[in-house]
Amino acid sequence: MIELTGLTKVFGRTRAVDGLTCSIEPGVVTGFLGPNGAGKTTTMRLILGLDRPTSGSATIGGQPYRRLRDPLRQVGALLDARQAHPNRTARNHLRWIAATNRIPRKRVDEVLEMVGLSAVANKKAGALSLGMSQRLGIAGALLGDPPVLLFDEPVNGLDPEGIRWVRTLMRSLAAEGRTVFVSSHLLAEMANTADRLVVIGRGRLIASTTVTEFVSRSGADTVRVRSPQLDQLNRVLTEAGCATTPADSALLVRGAPIERIGDLAARNGITLHELSAQRASLEDAYLRLTDEAVEYRTAQS
Repeated sequence: MIELTGLTKVFGRTRAVDGLTCSIEPGVVTGFLGPNGAGKTTTMRLILGLDRPTSGSATIGGQPYRRLRDPLRQVGALLDARQAHPNRTARNHLRWIAATNRIPRKRVDEVLEMVGLSAVANKKAGALSLGMSQRLGIAGALLGDPPVLLFDEPVNGLDPEGIRWVRTLMRSLAAEGRTVFVSSHLLAEMANTADRLVVIGRGRLIASTTVTEFVSRSGADTVRVRSPQLDQLNRVLTEAGCATTPADSALLVRGAPIERIGDLAARNGITLHELSAQRASLEDAYLRLTDEAVEYRTAQS
């Protein structure tokens, strides 16, 4: 388990991570979400002892990373897929990592096979595509067969087959009882991969919960209603405190469960041709709940 307690990191006048407190539990895939500049990579670096916190703590199994014995056997991580020396072959890159942690050389070929790189094992790391580099980074994270794994944007550069492979790998690792903490900007993929979410904005915790609870909490669910008396229905719903939006000869209604909308229509003698719930996606919920925490926005025309 990874535990963050009041974790804070200040760079000059910037609070990159601000009082972050949460737990990343074993046995599930925990997605790590936040807008650009939210502090996700800095948080992972603090967990791995690559940066020293200004205050607070990050522990793995109750210990800070720097106190772990044989750390690669305890924690595997992928933060930057291009960190391999460009003139080392994929196999030799993994061999020197294994040697520094007393990991048997045969494990190198096992993880190369696991990530689908056996055929290019003797190719120089600098000649690998971004997708292959991601696979090599994942192989490095798995080298010590650790119970705790951190991945920062592991699907960057992967084709659809590769993305599907990563999803299956993450879920299988969690099913073995490991702690799996993974960040990604691909929200649709995260919805298919993660069981729980840690969401931050401007270094602060927005949510630490299950995917289902996060989507429900956003209040972004809508009800689609069609009626030949649409104007009257719109007036009735608005007076009842519902938020309505016209959409293709229908209304999208927020702020009331589907049963209440049906009751209001019946009570006012309004005929309905459609009354259907439309569940919010993870993307809808994420954008709604992180709107105020977006650091960098594009111009809107």
